Amino acid sequence: MAVGKVVAAAVTVVSLAALGGGAAPPRAGGGACTLAPGALTVDDLPAGSSVLDCEAVGRLVTHAGAGVTVPGPGMKVSVDALTEDGSLHGFTLAVAADGTVSYGDLTHADTDADAAFAHARTSVAAAPGRARAACADDAYATAGHKEYDTYEWFLGDGTLPGNLAPDDARRALEDAIGTITASRNDCGFGDTVTAKARFLSRTGNEADIDRDARCMARDGVSVWDAGDLSGGVVATTCSWSRAVSGGPDSLREADVRFNTRDHTFTDHPGEACSNTYDLRSVATHEAGHVFGLAHVGESHESQTMYTNSFACSTAARTLGRGDVLGLRSLY
Repeated sequence: MAVGKVVAAAVTVVSLAALGGGAAPPRAGGGACTLAPGALTVDDLPAGSSVLDCEAVGRLVTHAGAGVTVPGPGMKVSVDALTEDGSLHGFTLAVAADGTVSYGDLTHADTDADAAFAHARTSVAAAPGRARAACADDAYATAGHKEYDTYEWFLGDGTLPGNLAPDDARRALEDAIGTITASRNDCGFGDTVTAKARFLSRTGNEADIDRDARCMARDGVSVWDAGDLSGGVVATTCSWSRAVSGGPDSLREADVRFNTRDHTFTDHPGEACSNTYDLRSVATHEAGHVFGLAHVGESHESQTMYTNSFACSTAARTLGRGDVLGLRSLY
């Protein structure tokens, strides 16, 4: 895929531990600090430290294989990756107006999700019972942001998932995003969700996501595209939002990338489907992240926001009870 822009201010990384010391760790509560060059870990820039005192804005922070570029004060960035083994992969970094860093939940264990995936792989494949399970499960999680206005998005100008023609890809993605904004489900829930989205055009801009599925500095353009990501990652969403007094953060940009280097996608999975992901199922899951839904894990594999969309399955094209309740809690 042609690179449409140069990401500014991203520096590549070594942690303080890897350097064997020589730089003082940031001090919680403010005060001057010095960070080593290169990528940082959440331990190098702990919660409570100041991105201003540490001159950390624009630096890459990693955790458990995921990474985000530190935004300026008042902004939050979240990375959420859909993985082929169902493991949880992502985290959130927020910077308060005064420059203080905080993180979302960093305690989840990938092994727990792996166990859930091993159980769910067979249970979800039998789609006939999925609707009953999906409509009986009210589990959901939210990421702390929402779209207060209309999510306006662009389609990248490179190769698209499933090698679809641009118009076909746009229709598939619009349909998936529409499943979220209209809270489409098989559970009998009417649509009370006020979320809105609008496709604008194709663009030479790229999703601000690198080949390691990390969120880079944002360019202000919400792009859906395809390209190279970490091998085990099927798709990744990066979301940037600004703090709102008394409510969820206000979405400012959300980019989505499908991993077409390591995985194949189709808009029409059939009986002969093998190791291929249904584009609309994956896109519906990613659109859930865009509009503020987070992953649900073990025992909730019937929900669209489960950590895996399951190869060849179209089940995640419609929402489960928990997915709908999560959207209603935000909209």
